[in-house]
Amino acid sequence: MILLGIDTSGKTASSALFDTDTEIFLAHTSLYTQKTHSQVIMPAVKNMIEQAGKSISDIDMIAVANGPGSYTGLRIGVSVVKAMGFGLDCKCAGVSTLKGLAYNNIAYKGTICSVMNARAELVYTCTYRSNGYELESLCDEKIISRDELAEFLAFNGTEVLLCGDGACDFFMNYRSPMFTIAPPQGRLQSACGICLGALSEKFVSPDELEVSYLQKVKAEKDLENKLK
Repeated sequence: MILLGIDTSGKTASSALFDTDTEIFLAHTSLYTQKTHSQVIMPAVKNMIEQAGKSISDIDMIAVANGPGSYTGLRIGVSVVKAMGFGLDCKCAGVSTLKGLAYNNIAYKGTICSVMNARAELVYTCTYRSNGYELESLCDEKIISRDELAEFLAFNGTEVLLCGDGACDFFMNYRSPMFTIAPPQGRLQSACGICLGALSEKFVSPDELEVSYLQKVKAEKDLENKLK
């Protein structure tokens, strides 16, 4: 079956085409862009599918990064996948951005910690155990301070591979022989990780797709402040 993956949760707009039967990525595109994802993601997807010698009708399933990440980016990605899902009458899966980041580095056997910048000194994070093929979550996804994450990893007591857009700053600020930082190609969001992560998710109808922000959006915060 052909699985299309899309990730617009951060600065990177990425798409991938994965053959689940052969476990081969037929195509992959990734663009680190300052443009709005709505401007670049669909042209990138269309071109990628054509270059792979496929057509849009060949897609059997679609997976998308559903958070955490950029509020606007997440809404664009999920909206695109919902529209494609309805148009193609195919099932869809929402995959945690943190999980997708860890799957970008699935060949690493050991503990993988995804670290994404949130705001101020806060990060989105989750820690996993990898056997080189699949992941096991060691904690819930959360938004915590960098200090809290450093304390958690210290108590974990094992070597840790750090990935995500917050990995570099965290690695530099909390230097430890227990920390290894993922190489550049495995550090930022990629639709390849979303495809791999989707294989352990439940595929649902497009209207069931939801975004997981892990924190309240600005509109919710503004409303709460007005009601105080």
